[in-house]
Amino acid sequence: MTPPAWTSSSSDLLTEISQQFTARSAVSWSGRSAARPALVVHSARRPALVLVAHGSRDPAALTEIRRLLALLRAARPELDIRLAHLGLNAPLLPEVLAELAGPVVLVPLLLGRGYHVKVDLPAVLAAAPQVSGTVTAPLGPDGLLTDVLHERLLEAGWAEPATVRERQRHGRDAVVLAASGSRDPDAAADTEAQARLLAKRLHVPVVAGYVAAGSPSVAEAVAGLSARGYRRIAVAGYFTAPGDFARLAAAAGDWLTSAPLGAHELMARLVLARYEHSRLRAAA
Repeated sequence: MTPPAWTSSSSDLLTEISQQFTARSAVSWSGRSAARPALVVHSARRPALVLVAHGSRDPAALTEIRRLLALLRAARPELDIRLAHLGLNAPLLPEVLAELAGPVVLVPLLLGRGYHVKVDLPAVLAAAPQVSGTVTAPLGPDGLLTDVLHERLLEAGWAEPATVRERQRHGRDAVVLAASGSRDPDAAADTEAQARLLAKRLHVPVVAGYVAAGSPSVAEAVAGLSARGYRRIAVAGYFTAPGDFARLAAAAGDWLTSAPLGAHELMARLVLARYEHSRLRAAA
């Protein structure tokens, strides 16, 4: 098993993948996948791409992840792209790996380093000796995620200032980047790095807030910004899909809340960039 590599995607890979998206239009997920052999052996040229989602009890989350899977398959139809879950949804990652042999690249649909990326995924790979797998870096932090977060905020009603009066009012706006949270300090560092990227894009303060683990909570982050004099505080949902965490984050806000990142073309582009970087690193 090749050790995970925590490096960002290169501009060359993003340019190549962007061209592939331009050349191919997205397709709608049909809800059924074609029958596959019990064991698929891949050459070193094109490892299978296994998109590893966390899993959720919310059916809307699975629907959104499958839409992202459809974008990936439309962009790269020559690849064997599989969806696997760490829990709660089928198929589970060990089941998906049991159907494969040879090189595979696991792309975690996770937004920062933490227990799943550091421990769970390498352990599952080690338990599947018929594959030679690599684990990519998590999706965040990354400039492409900044683009998606910005777009989701615009969809929710965030407006860029155009006049002097709007710029003055914009100076009293702020954002809480609402994340699930983790006890791993590296995961918190990744979320805070993404908050800084978003602040640079929006030109307003952006503070990380957490739903499940970590401090401050989303509500505490909103209250803290309010105490500092910010009058309109948006909540940016830093989640890959809908679910309980996204709803809890929205409930803690007092103004607008953006939708999760979801099945966005830039999300698919980022997944493919992580895959290509890992594939080329393994080939080298």
